[in-house]
Amino acid sequence: MKITVIGAGYVGLVTGACLSEMGNHVVCVDVDPRKIEMLNRGEVPIHEPGLDALIQRNAAAGRLQFTTDVAAAVAHGTIQFIGVGTPPDEDGSADLQYVLAAARNIGRHMTDYKVIVDKSTVPVGTADKVRAAIAEVLAERGVELEYAVVSNPEFLKEGAAIDDFMKPDRIVIGSDNERATLLMRAVYSPFMRNHDRLVVMDVRSAEFTKYAANAMLATRISFMNELALLADRVGADIEWVRRGIGSDPRIGTHFLYAGTGYGGSCFPKDVKALIRTGAQNGMTLGVLTAVEEANERQKLVLVNRVVERFGEDLTGRTFAVWGLAFKPNTDDMREAPSRVIVAELARRGARIQAYDPVAMPEAQRVLGEVAGLSLVASQQAALEGADALLLVTEWKEFRNPDFDHLKATLKQPLVFDGRNLYEPALMKSFGIEYRGIGRGSEG
Repeated sequence: MKITVIGAGYVGLVTGACLSEMGNHVVCVDVDPRKIEMLNRGEVPIHEPGLDALIQRNAAAGRLQFTTDVAAAVAHGTIQFIGVGTPPDEDGSADLQYVLAAARNIGRHMTDYKVIVDKSTVPVGTADKVRAAIAEVLAERGVELEYAVVSNPEFLKEGAAIDDFMKPDRIVIGSDNERATLLMRAVYSPFMRNHDRLVVMDVRSAEFTKYAANAMLATRISFMNELALLADRVGADIEWVRRGIGSDPRIGTHFLYAGTGYGGSCFPKDVKALIRTGAQNGMTLGVLTAVEEANERQKLVLVNRVVERFGEDLTGRTFAVWGLAFKPNTDDMREAPSRVIVAELARRGARIQAYDPVAMPEAQRVLGEVAGLSLVASQQAALEGADALLLVTEWKEFRNPDFDHLKATLKQPLVFDGRNLYEPALMKSFGIEYRGIGRGSEG
């Protein structure tokens, strides 16, 4: 099939690459010429495991092309995926200017039947706005053309997006047009050879489903983080609690890990947008408001532990930070807890020596102006001369370090573990003072 993907960001590139892998001819268009030049050179502007090889293979085979030519891109595909950004507006609502600009471009250049697919995360009612924007442009042109607008939200985890797309646990299609639904079934049929995972529903329910899914996951995280703080007060170990409740199939084990809070491009933005949608419809979403507030407090939990141990004024202190990306296997630092942690330590006068396996260029961009921050070349370099280690992101290479070397390198053997990677008993056996999240002591 001939498919156009509008937007060469995270969602657009993963969507385009995976669809081309199944034999489709995909044209990916973006208004940023530098990004398109990079892609045409075989370079990928984001970090996602396996994506570079997937893009290079399909580009070499002629199934995947990148362009800034909007007219040619619109002419190419019967199916037009919109995968542009929907950043939070000042009031927390999703900013739809890029989605609607893409819709108008489709209306401006289309000459035959198109299925316009909202792949970006968008609020309920966006398909109606997209449909109206296209109709307005077609009316200005004085032409009548048939088209359909479909909702097809993405459910991609950063760091595992290729597997999520190629082996989906569900594919949600919101459509009120039979022809469009049949075409979407054809697009996704190669990804469902063993089991039909397509869930077809009305458009507004599909739009709502994406926000509901992310809000539920964010709620689980904030719930466990609050319980972890209480576990410290009462002397319980949140890891045992997690295993105990996670063994109940009604609850399950996913997204029950206590830590320093959630971040990234989805959860914070989508929770805010859903809260705003509630407000626009005369509802206060109390649970989600509490989820957001709990998450903001949790980002300071490691700093609070440091202050309890060293005092309010951290002048003259140096802290090692392992991990800056909001999660492993990505360089994404949007809403990352590390940003709050580093800024607050620096505000209190501390020096910070930070390392991340992938996110160092992005860290330089977003944290480069923070006074007292040094971005170092290795996890070992971060420890040199530091008063303590703060583990912020659970990269695999941090899971089993040389604890004897760690103890010998730090000024004092002290670890603040923001992801509960290490067992308190093991750390004690190495002679390391250990502060986890909800591991049974107030710190």
